[in-house]
Amino acid sequence: MTQSIPLDTTPAPRQRRPEWLKVAMPQGEGYTRVLALTQDHRLHTVCQEARCPNIAECWARGTATFMILGDVCTRHCRFCGVTSGRPLGYDLDEAERVSDAIARMKLKHVVVTSVTRDDLKDHGSELYRRMIVRVREKSPGTTIELLIPDFRGHREPLERVLSARPEILGHNLETVPGLYRRVRPGTRYERSLGVLKMSKEIDAGVKTKTAIMLGLGETPDEVRQTMRDARAHGVDIFTLGQYLQPTKDHLPVERFVHPDEFREYKEFGLKEVGFGHVESGPLVRSSYHAEEQADSAATTART
Repeated sequence: MTQSIPLDTTPAPRQRRPEWLKVAMPQGEGYTRVLALTQDHRLHTVCQEARCPNIAECWARGTATFMILGDVCTRHCRFCGVTSGRPLGYDLDEAERVSDAIARMKLKHVVVTSVTRDDLKDHGSELYRRMIVRVREKSPGTTIELLIPDFRGHREPLERVLSARPEILGHNLETVPGLYRRVRPGTRYERSLGVLKMSKEIDAGVKTKTAIMLGLGETPDEVRQTMRDARAHGVDIFTLGQYLQPTKDHLPVERFVHPDEFREYKEFGLKEVGFGHVESGPLVRSSYHAEEQADSAATTART
């Protein structure tokens, strides 16, 4: 059972970031090229929308996580920098533009995510399917990783997405169950675990992946139990990163987790829980080093 906690609306002072969280300003030829490409194709990236701290590094390497179904989310999670509200339809041509951009970038591995679209009957699953089909046609050597919303736990949209055979299917737990009411109102921990389990039931060959943020008030025991829960539901790849407050209107950081603690979680996840790959560090996000994660999990599965 999910343990609920009282909702504390008392504002907390913003803490100064430690040295290990300082990152370079976005710049350079690679960054400029990716920025121009996304603008030319009228694309959204989660790198920009979620204010990812790794945007300088990833864009300099020529990689990006594309975000489809617009840039307005129907959920109101208190940690997320993506705009919440009522979306105005969506553009089916987005699949064409994303696949064109992927082909132009000559990507070996691509990550595609989306806002949550509870306003749509299919939750946006048809656009996911269409996008995968077009990428397969234009970039047959590219492996595809998706980071999907929970589709309200419905099986049909998940089956539609998986029918296009992505290599990796990600859905983030985001935090430990006891913090869901505070961090992810309107979302349920058990439902998110169910999406991950259902993915394996539909397609046993797909690699599944999830992620959580640290620094929101969770305890080490809660983190370790969440990792066990994910593995028990068939998850292959697990990532942990530091929560960073996007704006003053979002949840404050309760604690900056030291890199040594992140390393301990990685060792625990690999040696005791049995994940194929664990990416764990202050600046890690679910799509950070995604290509390396996919290769590592695949290698582990073959041996």
